[in-house]
Amino acid sequence: MRTSYYALALAAQGAGQPDAGSGELGTNTDIVHLLADATPFSKFILLILLLFSAISWGVILYKIWVYKRAERQTATFLGVFRKSSKFSEVQAVCPTLTASPLVGLFQSGYAELNAQLRTGQPADGPKPLPAAGRPTLKSLDAVDRALLRATTVELTKLENRVPFLATTASITPFIGLFGTVWGIMASFQSIGAAGSSSLGVVAPGIAEALIATAAGLFAAIPAVYFYNQFTNQVKRFASEMEDFSLEFLNISERNFT
Repeated sequence: MRTSYYALALAAQGAGQPDAGSGELGTNTDIVHLLADATPFSKFILLILLLFSAISWGVILYKIWVYKRAERQTATFLGVFRKSSKFSEVQAVCPTLTASPLVGLFQSGYAELNAQLRTGQPADGPKPLPAAGRPTLKSLDAVDRALLRATTVELTKLENRVPFLATTASITPFIGLFGTVWGIMASFQSIGAAGSSSLGVVAPGIAEALIATAAGLFAAIPAVYFYNQFTNQVKRFASEMEDFSLEFLNISERNFT
């Protein structure tokens, strides 16, 4: 009798324990299943973050290509500019190097020079012409202003679409956090509805909520990194344009004033 009572007690105790393969702790928390079973609101949040991430990566790849091309053509243009004896020779190669921001500066300054030369001859610097037929500038400051305007235009082109990366880096973490807070609220509602705070009840909702935070960081981190990289690259282009403007003004002053 004592043995039978003991066996019945063990059986009752075993019946009260959750099975490792089918109990609450065995609830499926795989990411794919979590996404498939997510609420419509959570899917909407993830879709927004996916769109931000896809667009920002498109901007990143496009700007990398643009800046690499601009760097190559700028190096080529400077080589031609410093080896040529006439501005007209440099102007002839400009249509093939339009990706370089220095080409825009040169064309603007060259147009202003041609508009000001009193003799109506083309600006054939940097070599000086004979004194008898030498054209002169009416205003070197006007050439400087033309270069400044062109610098602003070229910088605007270089910075195009880059602010979107700053926007992505700023708001996607908060969108992900909003999705996380919403998911945790839903998990607490599930606890109240089930009348149980066991891990099997709350784990899927919390895991689903944390996916939104991870998605927000996944969109924001690359955007922050490349925004800083592109900003520094634009500053280098701006420095090159400033140096080129000074060089252009020096040649113009030396040969046409």
